[in-house]
Amino acid sequence: MPCHPQQIEFSRLDLQYTLTSKRKLQQLVEEGKVSGWDDPRLPTIAGLRRRGYTPAAIRDFCRRIGVTKADNSVEMELLESCIRDDLDHNAPRRMAVLDPLKLVIENYPDQIEWLQVPNHPQHEALGSRKLPFGREIYIDRADFRETAGKEFKRLVSGGEVRLRHGYVIRCDQVLRDDSGEIRELRCSHDPQTLGKAPEGRKVKGVIHWVEASHAIAAELRLYQRLFVDANPAAADNFLDSLNPDSLTIVQGFVEPELATAQVGQGYQFEREGYFCLDPDSQPQRLIFNRTVALKDSFARIDQPAGR
Repeated sequence: MPCHPQQIEFSRLDLQYTLTSKRKLQQLVEEGKVSGWDDPRLPTIAGLRRRGYTPAAIRDFCRRIGVTKADNSVEMELLESCIRDDLDHNAPRRMAVLDPLKLVIENYPDQIEWLQVPNHPQHEALGSRKLPFGREIYIDRADFRETAGKEFKRLVSGGEVRLRHGYVIRCDQVLRDDSGEIRELRCSHDPQTLGKAPEGRKVKGVIHWVEASHAIAAELRLYQRLFVDANPAAADNFLDSLNPDSLTIVQGFVEPELATAQVGQGYQFEREGYFCLDPDSQPQRLIFNRTVALKDSFARIDQPAGR
């Protein structure tokens, strides 16, 4: 025969901090180390979809790594970069508070003001939404310190900060519970600073928030890498490399617009990361999975583990 059969062996797509062996993945599922084949920590199509990875991001990832015959290991950061690039351009922005701290603006009238804000800062085609603002709001506990150095660009006792899309506020009083924990902040706002500051006035910090009376309670699942070792398959027992902090569940609040969120739609929770609605979510119990955190350049100072 003029044509001889030819067989070409290509290398496996080995991704760091996870496994692609079906046998080992099955062991994780059967032993209850993960919730199932669609667990968002697994590199299965079902798991990636549930976590919020888009087809466009996966195709981009495959184009970047190419095909090789030599054994290699692909860095997880490359996959994360692909999904960030896709969602950065296409994901609407929303606000959510993962570790709520109540804040009362004492000189603000007892009313609800509806702010018209864009869904994306660069893409007008994504439209806008109305965001409620009132006297009582929630901010993230990590965005406040009683005292802090110059590198801390958020709210401190006696200092000022801008609320995203809102006013400049100043912290006037800190209230504590019987155990000494901060339970509430009392603040004042400058009515002339909605959307912009008067000429000559500079406020460096901007923090996100959610208005208290319209806030929707939500469960937020923060996923980390499944293994602590870059190459768990090389260990004598790969189960010893499981990351005990690969899933952290927190109870927070999200803005009311997310009551109509659809499964599969990605959102950027401002200053927190990219999230999507979990298929198990119910109207009375919203569940959001974190697809990927923001870039390291946006990471918070002294950020708690798992955030």
